[in-house]
Amino acid sequence: MRRAGSFCCCLVVPVLLLSACRTGSQSGPIGRGTAVPISRTAPASPAAALSPLSGSRQLVLVVAEGFNSNQARLRRFERPDSGSWRPVGDDVAVTLGKNGLAWGRGLHTVPPGDAPVKVEGDGRSPAGVFAFGTAFAYRPENTWQPTKMPMHRVTDQTVCVETINSAWYNRIVDENTVAAVDWTSPDRMLRPDGLYRYGLMVDHNAPDTRPGAGSCIFFHLWRRPGAPTVGCTAMNEPALLVVLAWMEADKKPILVQLPLTELERLAPAWGAPELVKFKTTKSD
Repeated sequence: MRRAGSFCCCLVVPVLLLSACRTGSQSGPIGRGTAVPISRTAPASPAAALSPLSGSRQLVLVVAEGFNSNQARLRRFERPDSGSWRPVGDDVAVTLGKNGLAWGRGLHTVPPGDAPVKVEGDGRSPAGVFAFGTAFAYRPENTWQPTKMPMHRVTDQTVCVETINSAWYNRIVDENTVAAVDWTSPDRMLRPDGLYRYGLMVDHNAPDTRPGAGSCIFFHLWRRPGAPTVGCTAMNEPALLVVLAWMEADKKPILVQLPLTELERLAPAWGAPELVKFKTTKSD
């Protein structure tokens, strides 16, 4: 399913510093119906009016070398109600889809141009800006601390539906809560390899789900350092547990996941007062 990818060990990647829901346990269908809305507060400038980051106080930034890169770096940022983004913690290695990135459907309104656009089964992770949906875990009580995101306990009944013509497409659902199953070959989340032992759903192609535009995009554990995914963003267990412990639904956390050139192009429109640098490496 996954293979190790190569990655430059010396690239210096600029990382964006951009200017200016529930908490508890959940069961049943999760996903497109529970997208976290980003409030559009009155902007201070025309550039801010275009920013898909408005209203968020937590940001997870994932930067890759290019659209065909399946290795990237992740760093967390936060800000008060008003003010600049501040980095939180160190950057960490993550892996992307085996074929790299493609423009997804999220909070951004960036025209894709000649870059790839995500479709179901393309082996690419979505590029753009996205809200986070539910967290999930096999045993939520084993996280470092109780998560402040909605949490779904994964059982042998839990699936994420990838069948394009299903009414439950792009949703996490427990099969025993559905009157009629209308999908085939779902992504069964209680996996023998434990890759979904902890994770977060990324609200790509949600809440207005478009059939065939891609489904079941997660933050989850990687199989091994450097091993790409089939479309998700993967990392080691300590890194993922740090993200889960830090993230708060009330702060409307968002994911900015882009190739470096797109980050540099979009930073002015989204309000970037400064860039900081960190070195990318093959794996942590």
